[in-house]
Amino acid sequence: MLIFLICIALLLLAYKLYSPFVEKQAGIDPTVQTPQTRFNDGVDYVPVHPAKAFLIQFLNVAGVGPIFGPILGALYGPIALVWIVLGNILGGAVHDYFSGVMSIKEDGKSLPEIAGHYFNIYFKAAMLIFTAMLLFFVGVVFIMSPAGLLSNLDYFKDTIFANNTFWVLVILAYYFFATLLPIDKIITKLYPFFGALMIVMTTSIAVALLINAPQLPEFGDIFAYFDHSHYNNDLLEPNPDGLPVWPLLFVTITCGAISGFHSTQAPIMARCLTNEKYVRPVYYGAMVAEGIVACVWATAGIAAFPGGYVELKEILALGGPGMVVNQVATTYLGVAGGIMAIIAVAVFPITSGDTAFRSLRLTIIDAFKIPQSMTNRLLVAVPVLIIAYFMTKIDFTLIWRYFAFSNMLLSTSVLWLATKYLFDRGAFHWIVSLPAIIGTCVTVSYILTAGIGLGLPQEFSQPSGIAVGVIALIALIIAHNKRKVTSAA
Repeated sequence: MLIFLICIALLLLAYKLYSPFVEKQAGIDPTVQTPQTRFNDGVDYVPVHPAKAFLIQFLNVAGVGPIFGPILGALYGPIALVWIVLGNILGGAVHDYFSGVMSIKEDGKSLPEIAGHYFNIYFKAAMLIFTAMLLFFVGVVFIMSPAGLLSNLDYFKDTIFANNTFWVLVILAYYFFATLLPIDKIITKLYPFFGALMIVMTTSIAVALLINAPQLPEFGDIFAYFDHSHYNNDLLEPNPDGLPVWPLLFVTITCGAISGFHSTQAPIMARCLTNEKYVRPVYYGAMVAEGIVACVWATAGIAAFPGGYVELKEILALGGPGMVVNQVATTYLGVAGGIMAIIAVAVFPITSGDTAFRSLRLTIIDAFKIPQSMTNRLLVAVPVLIIAYFMTKIDFTLIWRYFAFSNMLLSTSVLWLATKYLFDRGAFHWIVSLPAIIGTCVTVSYILTAGIGLGLPQEFSQPSGIAVGVIALIALIIAHNKRKVTSAA
């Protein structure tokens, strides 16, 4: 229990103590006009109250990722909680914050446009590919996961609602309208309510686990992966498959720790904030809140089952993370609470999926300078959603692997972009450049090892990833010293 409470406390303290320091480096100016004021178009540039903006941003980024990822990561044991907290504080929160800062400073533009401004057309093209790829995979994942969860509920057994295709089509129909309509027609009206619902349900699960869970982790369990002799009962031993923590844990749990998808959502609220001073509570605050959600569900995976990690693995094999959510919710909150939690978990990914496709529309329109007419929005959105429908026929685990890798790849790219932003300002860039180096190590190691990559032996990929990170660090130190000499001159 203590380790869980410490994790939550560290996340809250990071917002209270560390985020003001991060904000000082960003050059926030509360006196300037925001993009919303200068470009109000009634579609995407619409004023939104900061409290609503926080709940919308929170729901945009906290879909199924901080639930499913931490449940899968729970197989590694309590060290998953360590990664969530450290990744969030040192990487994810600053990543999300500077995504918002750079977007609001650049008229609410999408990532590729910002990359083109700070680097060159080649980096812009690469960011366009990474961003579009990730947004599309996110949208597809957030069709498949809620459709699968809803169609498998016992309450819908032997009805049309038990048909997965039915829910896929329903969700796609909603995405169609949410992608095209002005942001104040659906998103700003529904999302604050759903964001509050997520907070209530997460709190309920956390309290129930702390009172009733049979295997709450303690400090001695954190590094049990490295010392399996700590356990007398094989059922309670973490990581029963012996999967390597580096780099797999860092890619398995992205949402909650650090997620490139979040940066793709930054322009949505950057076009709606009425003052730059709201960037920190909206972006940094939403990421801290997502970290708390991830800690709750990682703890659920670690602690909720009497059979320990072996039982968790068996449930995952039967029905994936969705079945884990189902069992945890119904076991710890009863029938009524379980229904509410399952509905909430089904709604959350949908509310990230629709903004993923909306962001994809904005990214394409920004990249090719397409006027924002309804006809043009239809020409962009309809083909994307049709392709997405056919992609739902592919194995979910394959889509998830591509999603996870592209997520880490984009987050690392954004941290390097933020490094350039702070370099140009002469600010303390290490708050983003060091996480960028770590992200580079993880990304290179993963793609060298993974089946979707080169599939090389672990013995080769780990040192290769670290070597690339060391080279990046040396290059950064040289560039840093050159900047100091130039500034002194």
